[in-house]
Amino acid sequence: MTVPSETLPLAADFPAATREQWQRLTLGVLRKSGLAGDDTPVDAVEDLLAHRDDEVTLAPLYTADDPTPMPGPPGLFPYTRGGRAAGAVTAGWDIRQRHADPDPKVTAEAVGADLENGATSLWLVLGEHGLPPAALPAALEGVYLDLAGIVLDAGAAAVEAVPTWFALLTERQVPPAEVRGNLGVDPLGWRARTGQGWEGPAGEWASRCADSFPGLRSMTVDATAYHDAGASDAQELGCAVATGVAYLRDLTAAGLSVPAAFAQLEFRYAATADQFATIAKLRAARRLWARVAQVCGVPEDGAQRQHAVTSAVMMTARDPWVNMLRTTLACFAAGVGGADAVTVQPFDHCLGLPDGFARRIARNTQSLLLEEANVGRVIDPAGGSWYVERYTEELAQSAWAWFTEIEQAGGMAAALDSGLVADRLAATWQRRADNLAHRRDPLTGVSEFPQLDERLPARPPAPPPPGGGLPRHRYAQAYEALRDRADAHTAAADTRPTVFLATLGSAAVHNARAGFAANLFAAGGIVTVRPPVGDDDPARLAAEFTASGARVACLCSSDRVYGQSAEAVARALTDAGAQRVWLAGKPAGYTGVDDYLFAGCDAVAVLETTLNDLGVA
Repeated sequence: MTVPSETLPLAADFPAATREQWQRLTLGVLRKSGLAGDDTPVDAVEDLLAHRDDEVTLAPLYTADDPTPMPGPPGLFPYTRGGRAAGAVTAGWDIRQRHADPDPKVTAEAVGADLENGATSLWLVLGEHGLPPAALPAALEGVYLDLAGIVLDAGAAAVEAVPTWFALLTERQVPPAEVRGNLGVDPLGWRARTGQGWEGPAGEWASRCADSFPGLRSMTVDATAYHDAGASDAQELGCAVATGVAYLRDLTAAGLSVPAAFAQLEFRYAATADQFATIAKLRAARRLWARVAQVCGVPEDGAQRQHAVTSAVMMTARDPWVNMLRTTLACFAAGVGGADAVTVQPFDHCLGLPDGFARRIARNTQSLLLEEANVGRVIDPAGGSWYVERYTEELAQSAWAWFTEIEQAGGMAAALDSGLVADRLAATWQRRADNLAHRRDPLTGVSEFPQLDERLPARPPAPPPPGGGLPRHRYAQAYEALRDRADAHTAAADTRPTVFLATLGSAAVHNARAGFAANLFAAGGIVTVRPPVGDDDPARLAAEFTASGARVACLCSSDRVYGQSAEAVARALTDAGAQRVWLAGKPAGYTGVDDYLFAGCDAVAVLETTLNDLGVA
């Protein structure tokens, strides 16, 4: 039976909500949580909740009233919504697997498994940091080079790897029109990674690709070097644009036309578990490169070819299984953001060379998103979102400002040599590290909910990555260094560093803060012990502390109980030999308490201090 629409007015009978109503309701919540006072004006709500990073300001609410630029249709200038009109609807994105094992036999087996089970292209690391260039034919034995795209990543070894690749194509009589991939030449990326210059016939190779291999590009703009060094999203984009412009100058100077030079470049970006940031970054990257093409007089050639790689910076060695969740989010964001090719790092990336299971999970993550979740079936699904469109615009504007600053400094090479890039990225990383240390950016399995009894899977060591230039960071590095320090002590002394939790009052009173303290100390590899029941008696707690063998104690209870017992218990613990007495709660000036643990405290400093107090070298 059809119900007349007039009998189901639903939302039509409700008055339209206004921004002021939202502000007033939100202000009430902020006041209850202590983030706003009784005298906080209504119009200050959005400023209180605004997120500021990378010189990008994101508001807590966006509506149709917020100005956003028109992104244009997919496949047309400014390519914000995608470089191809059909997006990934017809064939999906390119599933690209990375290989860096120096053993050509092992690489050949892994390559075969990947291509037989869903991978559509290969990313081969060559030279001293991966497979020897001379072993390229053996590693690709049995691979149909007219079907699988091959992307080389050889650094300075490109002078050997590229001729070897061309010789292999000739030997196997692969039709030039069927060859796909990239030679991976990236002199500025190599300089960023190693601090060393690189000389090679890049222009000659680019001309050969342009003349004879229409599906083969010659140069990669690898912006992950800057991401790994701590760059913000806007800084990563700005460095990528500056590098791309430098390569355009080199290629046109070598005789290529401007359109041909644009066609030789592929851009590589990091995709993180911050899905909206990744989506906005890839969209902004296309908009930026389209602007460069417009300035060069060839806006129709400004569709940027993008390769998204799940971030190495976000990967953890501890509780590596959580990396599967991180890379799934990053892969989803890369696909939604319109990347042409995606690489998912195996979950054991930080432990060494991946095994077959890790490679399969990485590969199948993409296959499931494409074939089961149908992520590629919708073109730019985030397009039109007021939030995403504004985020894209903010990133593009900030990145363009950084790009123009690099250009004013003499270009990307000069900015690297002068230290401009290194200094700016170091300042950004320091802010990030501070957020990580204070757990404002929590890391599941590392700074939050660590597992002290975990057994990590064993992996053969991976070849060391190139170094000597910009640093390589990971979000988990400070905490994992503390865990390693505690584990080494545990192995040597046959006992884990221990802190005694002096739980005051009943479990209902002390349990929340005892759990908080135990979780925090575990992030540094420190185990906690507590009395079988809560107790307010200083003498009994001191006796329990002595029996535990610990040298550091932490009081855990409610503010009311602290007011009654904290000073007496702290004094008793000190008299019993405690080298330091912590209190789980906001600083309150209790006599005998040395320091405080609370949400937002510097957890890394707390753990370093505690390990020092426990005599852990």
